[in-house]
Amino acid sequence: MPAVLSTLRNRLLTRRTLIYASSSLLVGTGATLYYLNSGPSFPPSTKESRRPPPPWSPPSRFANLQSLKASSQQEPFDLLIVGGGATGAGAALDAASRGLKVALVERDDFAAGTSSKSTKLVHGGVRYLQKAIMEFDREQWALVKEALKERKVFLHTAPYLSHMLPIMLPVYNAIQLPYYFAGCKMYDLLAGSENMSSSYIMTKSKALETFPMLKQDGLVGAVVYYDGQHNDSRMNTALIMSAVKHGAVVANYAEVQSFYKSDEKLSGARVRDELTGDEFVIHARGVINATGPFSDSLLHLSSQATTDPSCPKPSSLAQAPASKHKNIVAPSSGIHVTLPNYYAPKTMGLLDPATSDGRVIFFLPWQGGVIAGTTDAPAPLEKDPVAPEEEIRWVLEEVRHYLSPDIKVRRGDVLSAWSGLRPLVRDPKHAEESGMSHSSEDVNIFDLRSIPGTAGLVRSHMIYVDPQGMLTIAGGKWTTYRAMAEEGIDRAVKEFNLRYDVTGRDRGAHIEKCVTENVRLIGSDHWGRNMFIGLIQRYGLDAEVAKHLAESYGDRAWTVCDLAEQYDETDDGGFPLHGKRLVDLYPYIEAEVRYAVEHEYAVKATDVLARRTRLTFLNAQASLDALPRVVDIMADHLGWDLSRKKKEIRNTVKFLESMGLKREVVEAQFKDVGGFPEPIPRGWKETIFVNAERSLRRTVDSVVSGFGFFGSSSQTQKQTQNGAVYMNSYSRAAFDRNELAALRAAFEAYASDAGLGSSVEATPTLTQTTLSMSTKSLPISKVIHVLREVPGYQQDGPGSDLEKDLKYVIDEAGFRGREEVGFEEFVEICGDLKEITLALSFAGAGKKNRKAIPVEKSGGGV
Repeated sequence: MPAVLSTLRNRLLTRRTLIYASSSLLVGTGATLYYLNSGPSFPPSTKESRRPPPPWSPPSRFANLQSLKASSQQEPFDLLIVGGGATGAGAALDAASRGLKVALVERDDFAAGTSSKSTKLVHGGVRYLQKAIMEFDREQWALVKEALKERKVFLHTAPYLSHMLPIMLPVYNAIQLPYYFAGCKMYDLLAGSENMSSSYIMTKSKALETFPMLKQDGLVGAVVYYDGQHNDSRMNTALIMSAVKHGAVVANYAEVQSFYKSDEKLSGARVRDELTGDEFVIHARGVINATGPFSDSLLHLSSQATTDPSCPKPSSLAQAPASKHKNIVAPSSGIHVTLPNYYAPKTMGLLDPATSDGRVIFFLPWQGGVIAGTTDAPAPLEKDPVAPEEEIRWVLEEVRHYLSPDIKVRRGDVLSAWSGLRPLVRDPKHAEESGMSHSSEDVNIFDLRSIPGTAGLVRSHMIYVDPQGMLTIAGGKWTTYRAMAEEGIDRAVKEFNLRYDVTGRDRGAHIEKCVTENVRLIGSDHWGRNMFIGLIQRYGLDAEVAKHLAESYGDRAWTVCDLAEQYDETDDGGFPLHGKRLVDLYPYIEAEVRYAVEHEYAVKATDVLARRTRLTFLNAQASLDALPRVVDIMADHLGWDLSRKKKEIRNTVKFLESMGLKREVVEAQFKDVGGFPEPIPRGWKETIFVNAERSLRRTVDSVVSGFGFFGSSSQTQKQTQNGAVYMNSYSRAAFDRNELAALRAAFEAYASDAGLGSSVEATPTLTQTTLSMSTKSLPISKVIHVLREVPGYQQDGPGSDLEKDLKYVIDEAGFRGREEVGFEEFVEICGDLKEITLALSFAGAGKKNRKAIPVEKSGGGV
């Protein structure tokens, strides 16, 4: 035995064996350390995030306008950037951080267009990678690689506005599992050191545990990869305010009317202040066009530039020069809808890479809601495009394919719906070859596939200098805004010789070098992931509100909280102390309105509701509810009178209609006060005037209705049936209590006790218990007769399809072949029928009924 042990010791403890063992130990230790330190990197936590940053207040909009007016031919701006979206704001920050003198004007609000209506992703684009590989497309490959690099920079420069998001690709075909996994791994490898976290495979059970709403039938497993997500319009605002902090002069609601040129190059523009009507000329050494889908409009103005430094508008000239520009932008619309947060888990998105028509659809948690989209279709060029109903239907149908059958994807659950325009561009040389029209109106609604020479379409972005010297940056996407701005400003420095000032002095090589890769946006320096705890401890905020403020404003959240008023009911030490919400369901507070006006150039209610906060994108109806208070706060800061507040409310309601809110719903909800939300009066004069208007309206309604002798008042449109009163009001629930009572009464009139078959002639007392429980059943054949007893479900004429719709609903609910249904099943049938056909009627005393907007056919679920 000792000899055997000696032999084993001599053979195992050789130099070679020790080398192998040591190498294996080192490799294993290194791999373990790499694994433990892999994954996403988070900003380090410091004690600085426990206290407010140094105070900073931007110059007012009035001060900025004065600076713009002060420019001259002798002291011009280096650059005039037209357009305040992602591209324009990024270019302004890039140029200002190099030390250039920058002016930026936007005809609407910052991020009012495409930049606030994106998919909210910071991504390289898995679908572009698929095309690059399958079609051997080097341009697509380069586009994905650049976007993945910019994704990492994006999350570094604005850590509080962007974050990593895992996205699931559910697999229902075993053959697709290795295909999807290989593609996601290729995505990781292409990102290289900029990768967020490695993709991985999920088992079926783990996928259902993580995403319980997922359809289980046929599920094989899932692949999960990582991309970024951000708050787009807040990001745009941070870019604008960062540019201002670096010295840029900006103005929203300032529209370019015309250009003038000297030495055959543009040297300035006439600008109109849309709020006051004041017009003035801004002088600049170079002009950058960053207007996205509206680029052609500015290019047409450029081609009509005159040599008159007063910069007259072309329409004011006796012989206006004709535009020689040929359109290069083909607008394409992408629609999104917002659904309630119960449609998806808070920390996992979903991607359908192969929809019914080949498009890709995302299903993403965002800001407490769930975004579903997007589509891709030719669209007219308009300021506030509306999401077409058929596109909304398509998105919901695709979502329905991936969700569990016990989840009813209702049209009424759509809280908001919007459409954004993508500026697809083509090389101007190809535009000339294809003979595209001079007129900007002629190109608004073409299909890209029908245009001759579509090979000229640029998939990423394009920089183009027209014959007048205006530099246009168009195309691209949110993720690559910084790279686009860098390339554009580099080109501008060369085109306009900006390394040298107007006197010819060399400014230095730093003018030619971009630094935005390391410029952290305003709000980032003293922000930490746990900063919200400090806000709670100092200001007594609700935890949800504190987290929202920290993730929307970064370290500027301290300034927002300084503007927050204390709750009246918490003077005795209750909680929370500060942070009055605009609406109960969302964490937006009144102090944000004050901050937006004083620190972020918000001058209209839409600026606050849609872009400084995101309430409109999350819930159009909630925005309508918050509108009077928002206008009241803004009026206090901007000096609006009652007339101005009414105008603001009407304009905002019109905007909300483009976000999915239906005019009929607004009129029904506010029928007692003229069909619009009523402004909150301030002072005794406004109070007297508002009360007088109410009295006058009541008098007119009484006269119209004959003082009640000829029918019920239109003011109180209601209908009584079996004790139930129906009011035209918004509700996301399928029924209110009064509707359930009416359905119950009608059901009881035709139902029979189980097994007895006796008809019930009397209606029992409707208590809470009887509304929710029943021992009776109703023959399926009598359902149609019961519904005709309920207001809103009666046949509305000879062309009514009530029977056809009812048959469809019974089949869809799984009741085909059943002879009878109970009350709960009857209620389910009614709810489904309400989804696809008639809404409840709201009528006067007579036989005349009118349809309210059906939930299924309504915009934005309201």
